[in-house]
Amino acid sequence: MIKVAILDDYQNAFEHIIETDNYKNKYDFQIFQEPFLNEAEAAVALEKFDAVLLMRERTPVTSSLIESLPNLKYIMTSGMRNKAIDLDAAKSRNIMVCGTEINPNPTAELAWALILGLARNIKQEVDNMFQGYWQTSIGLELKGKMLGLIGLGKIGTQMATIGKAFGMHVSAWSENLDLTHANKLGVLPMSKEDLLSNSDFISIHIVLRESYKNLITSKEFKLMKKSAFLINTSRGPIINELDLIKALDDEAIAGAGLDVYDKEPLPQDHKLRFLPNALLLPHLGYVTVENYALFYSQMVENLDSCLAGKPLRTII
Repeated sequence: MIKVAILDDYQNAFEHIIETDNYKNKYDFQIFQEPFLNEAEAAVALEKFDAVLLMRERTPVTSSLIESLPNLKYIMTSGMRNKAIDLDAAKSRNIMVCGTEINPNPTAELAWALILGLARNIKQEVDNMFQGYWQTSIGLELKGKMLGLIGLGKIGTQMATIGKAFGMHVSAWSENLDLTHANKLGVLPMSKEDLLSNSDFISIHIVLRESYKNLITSKEFKLMKKSAFLINTSRGPIINELDLIKALDDEAIAGAGLDVYDKEPLPQDHKLRFLPNALLLPHLGYVTVENYALFYSQMVENLDSCLAGKPLRTII
């Protein structure tokens, strides 16, 4: 019997997607809904497991954690890229790491939910409706506004297309911006400084790497319009969180829509939770019924294939 740990299944989705009874003679599944407090707790809880199924970039699978799990042979992650896994350490232990397909569209959809929520003061109006009030704010139209995209990959491209449909002007910047692609989309390439200075809505869609850490700091906030909104559905460390809090607190910008943070889950007493001009979501970018069905079905399929000696979707 293969012992399989399903980690960070906050909504207990695995049991609703996978018919576990079909595998009762093959796998001993155990679901961990809550994140581990620290690596030591994870090491104790996972010591006897042969395989772990991960949602990407939730539980860090470090070299020290891998060393403390003598039975671990298989790591299955959602997506084909998970920077929370030390792949070198896994490879040195001959641990098989496999990934899954992922639908990119939910993140773009969620980014637009944040943009629309900020533009029309949805958070304030919903709260006030439940308190008996009526029409307490005046919103903004998107048509004619400038959407500045940091990143024009798959998700950035979707953002640009939808922005155009709303009648927005769309600009973009990244370190490796494809000018031909931008031109085909009708997107205006800009320097980072010009994009920040001219955009009404700034939305981040780049992969976190060393050169993009602290890309947005107090220096960049000073370039933005006081009426600008910043949206981040990419990764928390791209924005300096302390500088963001100060910018929101000082009303240096109009607001921020966030789905990602430096530390996740976001601590209950975190200052961002108490800022009225911050629209916060708990990292829901890829959290959809369709994606979860894809993730878990392919993770189990990958595990089956590894045990059969014909691994699928291998990362290493």
